[in-house]
Amino acid sequence: MKHWNLAGSTAVIALMSGSAAFADVTPEDVWQNWQDTATAYGQTITATSAERDGDTLVVSGVKIGANKDGVVVDGTIDEINLTDNGDGTVEITVSDSYPIKIHTPASEGAEAADLTINISQPGLVIQASGTAEATAYTFEGPSFGLKLEAINGVAAGAVDATVEATLTGVSGAYTVEGSGEDAKTLTSEFAAQSLALAIVGKDAEDGTDARVTATVADIAGTSGGTFLGAEAMADLAAALKAGFATEANITYGKVAFDVDVTEATGPTKIVGATEGGNFNVALDANRLLYGAGGKGVTLTMSAPDIPFPEVKLSYAEAAFNLLLPVAKTDAPADFAFLTKIVDLSISEEIWGMIDPTAIFPHDPATLVIDTTGQVKLTTDLMDEAAMAALGEAPPGEIHALNLNALQAKIAGAELTGNGALTFDNTDLTTFQGVPAPTGKVDLKLVGGNALLDKLVMMGLLTEDDANGARMMVSMFANSVAEDELTSTLEFKDKGFFANGMQLQ
Repeated sequence: MKHWNLAGSTAVIALMSGSAAFADVTPEDVWQNWQDTATAYGQTITATSAERDGDTLVVSGVKIGANKDGVVVDGTIDEINLTDNGDGTVEITVSDSYPIKIHTPASEGAEAADLTINISQPGLVIQASGTAEATAYTFEGPSFGLKLEAINGVAAGAVDATVEATLTGVSGAYTVEGSGEDAKTLTSEFAAQSLALAIVGKDAEDGTDARVTATVADIAGTSGGTFLGAEAMADLAAALKAGFATEANITYGKVAFDVDVTEATGPTKIVGATEGGNFNVALDANRLLYGAGGKGVTLTMSAPDIPFPEVKLSYAEAAFNLLLPVAKTDAPADFAFLTKIVDLSISEEIWGMIDPTAIFPHDPATLVIDTTGQVKLTTDLMDEAAMAALGEAPPGEIHALNLNALQAKIAGAELTGNGALTFDNTDLTTFQGVPAPTGKVDLKLVGGNALLDKLVMMGLLTEDDANGARMMVSMFANSVAEDELTSTLEFKDKGFFANGMQLQ
């Protein structure tokens, strides 16, 4: 599946890049640029004929091919029309639908497979302008679809298999700079009113029947980057140094999905929805960025091995963000890590198993860890050989850590905090191998004693364990109100202080 995705993505990139290059003075120049672009990506594009019909270059019998690590992709497009608009622009229309055949070799745990996927794009029109070296184009179409047509030469319907995805209200714009096999700089924007997904599969041997449907509204995205040829991308570390870079940001609106799986043990059903979310990723010579988030998520699940009718889960917001430098640097570079889930609620049936006598408050739980800082890398993270040579040694040094926000709230207790530390990497002895820190962290705990009492009532802690925990906390914290503790943990002058009292 991984190879299929990579090969398929590469074919699509070549197709779209070729379309993006449709902006030279004549349709013939445009068609040649498309072929040059495909070659740069290690693919082949041929046609049985390319002949003029008035202002239009009619390209017939177009074949798109790729072969990577045994994964073979072959696409056939009946006709592409490239029309000279007479004003330095070219209009491109493509056959309403065309097939793509994908062969994946056998691998551990998976047999070889041959798939036929039909691409449909009725009414799609591309308008290209500019020059071969700097091309801009826009596209618009009522829909864009992918549908599984056959598996190993057998019609998908005959083996009860359905995989179909349809985008509606599709529009976008691209700008491509570069020609021939040179590196290409691409910026783009894309939008679709909705996405509908349907997956159905049956296994005659064990009687399994699976059905998945999903809808996504208001999809929008932007992307950009500098892309090198296929040979240059064989070594990612070298490609990054040579200028490869990519960045993408996607947002989406309401999502609804429904999963039904019937097995010998019984049916499993999952129904979920979200109010919207986002996804972003970036990679270049200096950084790796990955982030995602969602809001207003609800999930309901029932299954034979669940000891009650259904499980419900919801949360108001969730987010993840990771920023890392990837290359060896002379100066410290920024990093960030965020994980967040706000107002997580679970159904009372689950609480009933955990807390049958309702000792704990069943309020929603929250966890937020938001940090930023600086690290200095001594090794390129994308250089596999260099990373392997490190053994157990770290690939760099931490120079600063900021705790922008800490919040942990569950069962009536809440811990919050923030702070900032810097680190002296020339002193690895004061704190036994850890770079000596300087700075402070402020913490606040509300409801901690009540939580300990409830854990004792449930038999999860003994009274002695709870008293020991209270005694340990009292060494680091001050009581400022009933069941409210605060603590300032400070590192200074090679020492460690809690609320002004030196402990090391």
